[in-house]
Amino acid sequence: MSRNADLFARAQQTIPGGVNSPVRAFRSVGGTPRFITRGQGAYTWDADDKQYVDYVGSWGPAIVGHAHPDVVRAVKQAATLGLSFGAPTEREIEMAETLCAMVPGLEMVRLVSSGTEATMSAIRLARGFTGRDAIVKFEGCYHGHADSLLVKAGSGLLTFGNPSSGGVPADFAKHTLVLDFNEPQQLEETFRARGGEIACVIIEPIAGNMNLVRPSQAYMKLLRELCTRHGVVLIFDEVMTGFRVGLTGAQGLYGIQADLVTLGKVIGGGMPVGAFGGRRDIMEKVAPLGSVYQAGTLSGSPVAVAAGLATLRLISAPGFYELLEAHTRRLVDGLQHAAREAGCVFSAQAVGGMFGLYFSETPPTSFAEVMAADRERFNRFFHAMLDAGHYFAPSAFEAGFVSAAHTDADIQATVDAARTAFASLA
Repeated sequence: MSRNADLFARAQQTIPGGVNSPVRAFRSVGGTPRFITRGQGAYTWDADDKQYVDYVGSWGPAIVGHAHPDVVRAVKQAATLGLSFGAPTEREIEMAETLCAMVPGLEMVRLVSSGTEATMSAIRLARGFTGRDAIVKFEGCYHGHADSLLVKAGSGLLTFGNPSSGGVPADFAKHTLVLDFNEPQQLEETFRARGGEIACVIIEPIAGNMNLVRPSQAYMKLLRELCTRHGVVLIFDEVMTGFRVGLTGAQGLYGIQADLVTLGKVIGGGMPVGAFGGRRDIMEKVAPLGSVYQAGTLSGSPVAVAAGLATLRLISAPGFYELLEAHTRRLVDGLQHAAREAGCVFSAQAVGGMFGLYFSETPPTSFAEVMAADRERFNRFFHAMLDAGHYFAPSAFEAGFVSAAHTDADIQATVDAARTAFASLA
């Protein structure tokens, strides 16, 4: 038995499903999860000491690669001064100032400890600011595991949603309206019928949790216009896209400014950090200034903030994103070329340092199109690549990530391995 298999069997005795986050269990793709023992640059090693070219990157944060010397040095220096104080530190101010300077529309920001906490708090703030209860989210977008967000579409157009997880009361879900992603007519009808009830719309401006799916520029422009017209707070969930698709996030790509933005992943450099922020008049409703309560014992952890600041300095270097985008584009172009050579139905796309792989003729533009892709073929591709030492997300519904540490040689090796994998699928 491999050490990975042994650890998985052991983990299942004391951890539900043997993992502390469901996608890690490999239930979607089958097989045994890889227990990672270390990472360096673009590579990780598992418990059997097998090396992988890593395209998961801790689900996005490892944008400069694993264990970057500058980030590790910052963490060590911060840790020697104390791990946590439950009191303000100057480094929190530096992080807030940095984020407000870098992110469009960020006038004030509150640090938290996770992306889920950031989105949950942003929605509560939007409700407190508007005095309304209803929220709008989109099928296929994931914003963490807060109760009001674990909701699937209702039984018909313009109906409120139903719980999609055990333990979520129907009374919570009834305030969440779930719409189709990237569908303008439905959006307009919803605002026409219920615009005065809606506190906020929360959206992944580039979806990464149903694989990588881009809405159209016209759709995002319409969403901004409708929110403004009806006094609805527009929340961009940039926990994944923030600093991943560009230095100014999806807001910069679209030229559209949200009212509130949630951040995470990259801003912690691999440590648990989240943030929500935006317009000053909205943020001043947060306690202790306003009536919307939010608190966190470990918020603004000095060690996590040190890792995040070191990462933000690295990605601000001239030419960083040009190189990151070039490598990501080379990967998706190479994979598509290899698939065509093998006669395999496959498509891919990239935005900044994120990419999506689809076993369909063209990249999907909606949740329904994502669901129509060939998942069984993806699973076979995933295992073929894993066996060859290339680690992609263990699900057909997750985006992938390239880091600045990936080299041309790494990407070429991945494309070469994919050529063999596609041939076996065709």
